[in-house]
Amino acid sequence: MSLYEIAFSGQLLPGARLEQVEANLTRLFQADAQRIALLFSGRRIVIKQNLDHAAVEKYRQAMERAGAQVEVRPMPVDVEEIELAPPPAAMPPVATAIASGRLEVAPRDEYMAAFADVEAPDFGIAPIGADLQDARPDPVVPSVDLSRLSLAPVGSDMGEIPRDASAAVPDISHIKLQD
Repeated sequence: MSLYEIAFSGQLLPGARLEQVEANLTRLFQADAQRIALLFSGRRIVIKQNLDHAAVEKYRQAMERAGAQVEVRPMPVDVEEIELAPPPAAMPPVATAIASGRLEVAPRDEYMAAFADVEAPDFGIAPIGADLQDARPDPVVPSVDLSRLSLAPVGSDMGEIPRDASAAVPDISHIKLQD
């Protein structure tokens, strides 16, 4: 699918007046006078890009109705060249066990060769149905001595210290409330 860009360089269609075209473009783009003045600076300004053919025609017709001469150009197609990596070797990696309990695997490509010196233990595979979690030790019951405790009879105050009823009441006769 071809993509296009639409640009404006300040050119007017034959018979169009500058003031009328500026007013039309102000309404069309809903822009302020400063932005419209930038359009008429004489430089090529891209109005919109990456448009398909139908959309660029709608923009072109709207701009020409406003009295502006526009330029429609196809967008350049950027093709990125990609260098493919060579296919992997046909043979699967060979695993050899070393006496130290370390598994050595031949790397399949340059990327994996960077990890050739990583030491990892050979964990192996557990048989089907094997319990992989360590056995839990039996819980230890704490030894708490409760022989000193007893229950209080129903309705007792449970040893609450009685309040002293003869506490001195402060003299507040000199305090008054005012409005």
